[in-house]
Amino acid sequence: MPKPTGVVHFSEEDWCRTETNWSAWWGGELERPLLVLEGLERPHPQLPDAPGFVSNLPLDMPACDVVDRYEAHLSARRFYGDAFPKWWINFGPGVMAGFLGAKVISTPATVWFEPSGQWDIHELSLAYDPENAWWKRVRELTREAAERWEGQVAVAHTDLGGNLDILASLRGPEGLLLDLIEAPEEVERRVGEITQLWLRYYEELNELISEKGRGTSCWATVWSPLKTYMLQSDFAYMISPAMFERFVSPDIRSCCDFLDHAFYHLDGKGQIPHLDLLLDIPRLRGVQWIPGDGQPEPEGWLSLLKRIKDSGKLCQLYVSPAGAKRIVSSLGGKGFCLHIHGDFQAEEAEALLKDLAKEDKDLRKG
Repeated sequence: MPKPTGVVHFSEEDWCRTETNWSAWWGGELERPLLVLEGLERPHPQLPDAPGFVSNLPLDMPACDVVDRYEAHLSARRFYGDAFPKWWINFGPGVMAGFLGAKVISTPATVWFEPSGQWDIHELSLAYDPENAWWKRVRELTREAAERWEGQVAVAHTDLGGNLDILASLRGPEGLLLDLIEAPEEVERRVGEITQLWLRYYEELNELISEKGRGTSCWATVWSPLKTYMLQSDFAYMISPAMFERFVSPDIRSCCDFLDHAFYHLDGKGQIPHLDLLLDIPRLRGVQWIPGDGQPEPEGWLSLLKRIKDSGKLCQLYVSPAGAKRIVSSLGGKGFCLHIHGDFQAEEAEALLKDLAKEDKDLRKG
């Protein structure tokens, strides 16, 4: 049994309940939604600077000092419903491009990646480099966190990225769009190489996490006792379903075959044309829907959510309390994981959980 450290307000009994509920959800046996609510202790404590992007801290800062900063924030958090303590080592979306030589530009607001040279797609060198500074840093922090918390905190995989997203960081988006037309066979070859490297990076991190950690997680609110990840292809917003099927689907299928509980990050209405292809992947367990800026909130897409649910897939969403109530009262809660926005106190969380349980029960009775 993992040794408790007293770092977070989350007991071994809490973890046993979490493992039971999340395992039942993955198995389609949980008759209610997973409900994730969090808050800060009151009064709010003074906390050390811990930037959203860990890449904004100096690369030579000792790993133990980095973990200290985030540990203080974890200690101040409270977890309600099906929430659990997690630390995601955030180096930006698609940092695997940095592992393969792309420039990493880290700012307080965001992280992005740029080609480190003007190479044709045929000239790209895609090779595992154990001495790459970004890869070494991610490994170092993953190891330090897993050893420090010994199962009391879920140490999440960094955001490796999707195959075309990584390739776009190495080629530039405009260059890759041209490659899809002018050199499609080479794109296929390159994304296949990226997928194999992706699997290697994931597994090496998973070995560090599983040795002393507690299940697996990722940047999103998803936890599994086995291997999970939020797969993605943000670049797919710019391509047709036919191109998605050729250049993205094989990667998604390979990752789904490798993972036990694979999810897909459906980000924005430009991804909706690819949904049928995703729903046809048997080992893809669920879909996360992010409407995007300027669009209705998730509860404004009930027909889309019903389409996902009716396909037999699970669905994860970030919603307001009102949005959670509308989804549960309209579609039922089973199969959903709802991360509810807010800085909750225990009484507020308990009241909302009871309200949602009643909405779900009333719909089933009706």
